[in-house]
Amino acid sequence: MAEPMTGPTTEPTEDELLGAHCWEADDRVPRRPAMTAFRRRARLQQARWREADGHPIGTQPIVPKPGGKVREVGSRLPLEYARETGANFLTPAAVDAAHWRTEHPEPHQSFDHQRLWADLLSSQALAFNLFGDLAADAALADDALRRWLPGTHGRVSEVRFAHSPGRLDPGYLSSLRAFAAAFVLDLPDGGDGIVAVGVRYHERNKAETPRPENRGRYIEVASRSGAFAPGAVDALLERSDLCVMWLEHLLLLSMLQHEGGRWTWGRAVVVYPAGNADVADACARYRALLTDESTWTSTTLEDLLDTGALPGRSAARVRERYASY
Repeated sequence: MAEPMTGPTTEPTEDELLGAHCWEADDRVPRRPAMTAFRRRARLQQARWREADGHPIGTQPIVPKPGGKVREVGSRLPLEYARETGANFLTPAAVDAAHWRTEHPEPHQSFDHQRLWADLLSSQALAFNLFGDLAADAALADDALRRWLPGTHGRVSEVRFAHSPGRLDPGYLSSLRAFAAAFVLDLPDGGDGIVAVGVRYHERNKAETPRPENRGRYIEVASRSGAFAPGAVDALLERSDLCVMWLEHLLLLSMLQHEGGRWTWGRAVVVYPAGNADVADACARYRALLTDESTWTSTTLEDLLDTGALPGRSAARVRERYASY
């Protein structure tokens, strides 16, 4: 078992981090000490988990170039080893789901395969670890969703990962955005529903600007949804750290508005560790911009685990590796 941290607000010492090859300048978040502490704790926790399970240490860059500079990184695995063993994934079903997904690309997809396999801080890997067992069993997934999100419509037919209904498709959002995981639902009316999950782990809030060329489409989808408070869309069109959250929500809304009429119910959910103060703050500020929360919600990783929705063994392993310390 990985060695526990000393407390939910304790920042590891420089000596601890250096000793575990976890002293990374990028983990420092200026003027947000709680977030800096969380990022450093998370990285050290992953390094300790790797060591406890007997996995070799990875590097920066993930794939070193001959003769190039390279250094060890405690929160990574060697890429070839990671691909051969699936060590970044906690159950056989999660490994199988990751293999299947990487072998079946969606049109225009863009996600980092190296980080998925070799970076222990990868949020996409966390999505496979959370829902891989459910992807292997639709009945299990359906029961899990009822426990986790009561009021979900229909029955689960499939669980997808790194999924978009149509990247760069103007019928949706004309973007490359995708959901970390998606529960596809068979609805009583004959249509399909979706629970679209965005997973955050080590990420910090960073400001981005929605693509100006898509501005008209963003306004159209947001206005038709009736979900946003007066003035919210104008604010979200500007550069902000809510950009990605908004665009993922808009992608879900564009599915519900699609002229094909396939998607008749849906909800976007953001999952994040309780210790990630940046994402918690962003979710609270985003929620304040909504007048209708029926298509968007957020939950902590710990609350998800506490529902009992996930199979016991995989839930215990996820909690040990990822939950707040």
